[in-house]
Amino acid sequence: MKRFPIGVMQDSFRLPFDESLEVAAKIGADGLQISAYGPLFSPMDLSVTARSEALAKIKAKGLSVSAICGDLGGHGFSIAKDNPARIETSKRIMELALQMETRVVTTHIGVIPSVRNEKYEVMAEACRALGEFAESVGGVFAIETGPETPEVLNEFLNYIGTKGVGVNYDPANLVMVTGSDPVKGVHTLAGKIVHTHAKDGVMKKQTDPAVIYNYFAEGGIEDLRLEEYFAELPLGQGNVDLPAWVKALEEIGYTSFLTVEREVGPNPVADIEMAVSYLKSITEGR
Repeated sequence: MKRFPIGVMQDSFRLPFDESLEVAAKIGADGLQISAYGPLFSPMDLSVTARSEALAKIKAKGLSVSAICGDLGGHGFSIAKDNPARIETSKRIMELALQMETRVVTTHIGVIPSVRNEKYEVMAEACRALGEFAESVGGVFAIETGPETPEVLNEFLNYIGTKGVGVNYDPANLVMVTGSDPVKGVHTLAGKIVHTHAKDGVMKKQTDPAVIYNYFAEGGIEDLRLEEYFAELPLGQGNVDLPAWVKALEEIGYTSFLTVEREVGPNPVADIEMAVSYLKSITEGR
C-alpha cells in the first residue's frame, strides 16, 4: 500500500503552537492542519510578516501545512442573511491558506437537505460563490463529511458545479452520526476528496443528524447528551475499518494527507502519537 503523508490537527495537541511543532516532528508527522480562528491565525488580524514567520517555523521542523480549518461555526451557510459576511470571511481564510502554502480550506457548511428546498438553494448559492472564488485563486474549499450521507453530498457538489468546492473526508463522522459506510463513501465521492481526517468512533444510538449538528451550532442549548449517541475513540478502536478506508483512498487515486484529528480524551499527545504510528503501519506495511 502506498505511503500517504500524515498530518495532525494542530489544535488536537492542546499545546502552544511552538510546542505542538516540536511534538509533531518528534512523532513523525509530515504536516499540520492549522485553524483560522483564535489569536494565532485569525485571517483578519495576522500580518503578512507573522504568517511568513509561522510558516518558516513549520518548515524548520520539516513539516508542511496540510490544510487550514476555516469552520465558522453556527449553522454554516444555511442562513441567507448571514452568508454575505461569512463568504467574505471565508475568502480571507482562503488567502491565508495560500500564503501558508496550502490550497485547501476545510469547513462545515451546515446540514444539506436531502431534497432541493429553499435551504438547499441558499447553501448551494453560497458554496457556488466560494467555489468560484477558490477556482480563481487556485484553491479549494473542502466540505467535511458528517451531517449527510456521501450520496447527498455528492449530488450537492454536482449541483453547484464548481471544482473550487471538494470534500474533507472524515470517516468517523459518517460512522458516528449518519451510520454510512465510510469505505463505500470514498468511492461515491471519488474525484472530489482533497483532504481527510483520520478519526475513529462508534455510534451508540442513531438519530436525525440535524439534531446533532444543530446542538453544536446552537451551543448545546438543547437537553441532549451527546455521549448517549456516539463516542470518538482512539484510532483503530472504533468501527471505522481504517485499512479498508485507506485502501479505498488508494483505489480512487487520492494522494494527499491523512490528518489525525483527536477531539476528546485525557491524553491527546499519546493518542496522536499512536495514531501516526498506526497509520504508518497500515500504509507502509510495517
